[in-house]
Amino acid sequence: MSDLKNSKAPVTTSTIDKNKFDAATGNIYEAISITAKRAVQINSDIKKELVEKLEEFATYSDSLEEVFENKEQIEVSKYYEKLPKPHSMAASEWLDGKIYYRSTDKQS
Repeated sequence: MSDLKNSKAPVTTSTIDKNKFDAATGNIYEAISITAKRAVQINSDIKKELVEKLEEFATYSDSLEEVFENKEQIEVSKYYEKLPKPHSMAASEWLDGKIYYRSTDKQS
């Protein structure tokens, strides 16, 4: 997970050259499908870690009227909000050649 936190992916929207993006597969749709699946994995990992960290600060109360604002919870949430989006991380990994994929359609 530490790799995701140190990702060099852009936080804002950026344009990617189509020719570079589909160079590995020769098919833009296949490249997008692969990166979309990786983005789902990244999102799942981040969500799992965030929930675990927030559970550490959880205070349980029988009353629904009591809402506790925990400064540590807010700081953790802000940190995760500032991370690059999962699709941006996946696209960056794809362009850097860090995503392993194989095609099950092609015969050996």
